[in-house]
Amino acid sequence: MRARATILILALILCGRAGAQDSTPGDWTRNPAMGNYKAYAEFKMGRYEKAREVWQMLAGLGNADALFNLAILAEDGLGEPPDLAKAEALYLAAAEAGGSKAQYRLGVLYSSGGALPRDLGKARRYFALAADNGDDDAADRLAALEQPERALGDFEQAESLASRGEHGEAAVLYQRAADAGNLKAATRLAWIYEAGRGVPRDLDEAARRFTAAAEAGDAEAQYALAVMYRTGKGRPQDRQRSLKWLERAAAQHHPAANAALAAERAQR
Repeated sequence: MRARATILILALILCGRAGAQDSTPGDWTRNPAMGNYKAYAEFKMGRYEKAREVWQMLAGLGNADALFNLAILAEDGLGEPPDLAKAEALYLAAAEAGGSKAQYRLGVLYSSGGALPRDLGKARRYFALAADNGDDDAADRLAALEQPERALGDFEQAESLASRGEHGEAAVLYQRAADAGNLKAATRLAWIYEAGRGVPRDLDEAARRFTAAAEAGDAEAQYALAVMYRTGKGRPQDRQRSLKWLERAAAQHHPAANAALAAERAQR
């Protein structure tokens, strides 16, 4: 799970006084950030089939984020039976399209074994690609592969456990890493509560954890919190607060936040 959560991507919902007006497939084709923004809102609401429809359309355009998120749905069995072969193929397509999240995820899957056969050559390749794209976690994991005697930290162990579907055990280690000050681990925990992986699904708890990590400066949490305020899922709908958190994430050069912010401004 990559924060992933991952991930992941946001969904744009245009709000007027009388209610909400969704962006259209034509908008998504012209600006995939809108489609990804829309699909992530559906994902947050647990409407996986609706999210899949948008991501499938964008995947047909070769969009790396859409391919990555379709892989997550297939790997975790969200709205469909779990299918590791399908997930691997989608991660590979996203990685080849330049998606650093997919490159990192493949590195974790190939280095950990379990979900996919262990292949350290492939793990090194994909960690290196993600590291070249600026992913610090991937650089750390690549270094760890070159130093097998080095013990993995709580965060790295949690990532490996999550890659094998052992989300409950991963949550314990993410918590320990978060308690030690690891903001990425704190955000991973929020994603776990949002998706209900290894713990009961709890949007209020996810929002509390996203808020704490966002206030401490984690861009991924700021991005996720922006969506909560935009959609009213986990936090009361508040467009101004949503924009504030989106701007803070974009100021840290969070790619999806930059794209979503541009899409927001284009609709004003």
